[in-house]
Amino acid sequence: MSRWRPPAPSSTAIVTREGFEKLKAELDHLWHTLRPEVVKALATAAAEGDRSENAEYTYRKKQLGEIDRRVRYLSKRIPMLKVAEGVPADREAVFFGAQVELEDTATGEVVRYRIVGPDETDARRGWISIDSPLARALLRKRVDDEFEAELPVGRVRFALLAVDYASG
Repeated sequence: MSRWRPPAPSSTAIVTREGFEKLKAELDHLWHTLRPEVVKALATAAAEGDRSENAEYTYRKKQLGEIDRRVRYLSKRIPMLKVAEGVPADREAVFFGAQVELEDTATGEVVRYRIVGPDETDARRGWISIDSPLARALLRKRVDDEFEAELPVGRVRFALLAVDYASG
């Protein structure tokens, strides 16, 4: 049996200005601060002798691999990202960057989300990817529109209560 896996579907290469700056800062931190520290610690661990039983050496090698993997990803991803500047001409409809307030029509629960790029999603802040099923169902909807979204819990019906393009 082979280890081949089909390639993952590519994510939308769009990001907010804040998300773009955060990714650039992460790459800079990894490359100029964290990686040199780990390389230095790895060299110190390697100098201790027998590497086969040296837990510090094994840990630092793994840590360096993770840093290099993330640096490689960010180095390829950042140049292909398109930064979405400003707000759309039609501020009444839902597009990228919108903050929305939704009501689950079955339970009456009200939730707020912001539609952002796949590289900057944050569930705790209510930031969802433009590639998510909910965001896809929301696009081009207007206040008071009702729509359905296929979520992991099943098909859910929502009513759009508000659309805002203030950042944050």
